[in-house]
Amino acid sequence: MKYLINGDFLCRSITGIERFALEVCTRLDKMVQKDFLAILTPLNAKFVPEFNNIKVIKSSVECNFFPKWVQGEFIRQSRKFKLIPLCLGNTCPIFNPGIVVVHDIYAKDFSKDFVSFRDKLVCFLDKLMYKRAAKKAIQIVTVSEFTKDRIISVYKTPPEKIKVIPNGWEHFKTVEADTSILKNFPELNGEFYFTLGSLSKRKNLKWIAEYAKKHPKDIFAISGKAISGLVPPELKELQTLKNIVLLGYVSDGQVKALMEHCKAFVFPSYYEGFGIPPLEALSVGARIIVAKAASLPEIYGNSAVYIDAENTDVNLSILLEQPVEEAEPVLKKYTYENAAKDLYKVLEEVAQIQGNN
Repeated sequence: MKYLINGDFLCRSITGIERFALEVCTRLDKMVQKDFLAILTPLNAKFVPEFNNIKVIKSSVECNFFPKWVQGEFIRQSRKFKLIPLCLGNTCPIFNPGIVVVHDIYAKDFSKDFVSFRDKLVCFLDKLMYKRAAKKAIQIVTVSEFTKDRIISVYKTPPEKIKVIPNGWEHFKTVEADTSILKNFPELNGEFYFTLGSLSKRKNLKWIAEYAKKHPKDIFAISGKAISGLVPPELKELQTLKNIVLLGYVSDGQVKALMEHCKAFVFPSYYEGFGIPPLEALSVGARIIVAKAASLPEIYGNSAVYIDAENTDVNLSILLEQPVEEAEPVLKKYTYENAAKDLYKVLEEVAQIQGNN
């Protein structure tokens, strides 16, 4: 056995980072030999995948606070089994990072977005882990040239120490569209824009609110926790605008239906290490409108039309008159299959080097 995967992502709700970790592990399982990878799963994992070649080590310890888990139980078990730590989700052991997938350095670049005491604590720990990974990891893996460049710029990490691999979207193939959401909200019978709501400030729902005020005839459907009674103070006005349809929580099937039927999927986020939702939208034939910020132009190129994340003086209907390129090259390039293949190459190279030392 060579590597121990940090299974803390199995305790968290599935968002982009958790999805990446799960999908890549699933594909690695089909590529590796039985004596190559193991995964440590917390006692409170929401589920434990059934792997054929990745050995599952079930911990008797819960992961209720990720820094405690990764700096405690995970590193203890990696030492016990003499395995190289492999962390796929923006966390790593401080004293022995091993191989780390750093999706972004949001906490470093936008520390001001972290306001509450808990958020500030998470921000501090995230920044500490970024720095240790940049300085001490055997190898860093990331999902965009944007994040690679930010790590090099901030931490002076040698470029050869950072490998860029793709993110993916194939999980969306197996999702069956659930059109019940359209029947439940008659306001969506005509044209509407769709966006995913989030508590994270960087997702920039403020842009949607400001634009909607200026364009009362444009309908916006917004899903997610942020509109389930947990709206940040600056976004309270979303609840008062008549052209905003607050959907609350929606299933993956309902998200797919909304993407299939919307006039365009709008993604105004001002900071993303990758940004999976527009890729999902492209996969079902939707037009995408994304912020010209961070990694998004790198990933989506000419398959998207762009907005300024800080400026709502624009008309989306006119923007959509711009021609875009076919989505197929983007969808072929960015897949979990490609990510797993590229990561496997990295793991083999590191194992060979470590074996020779």
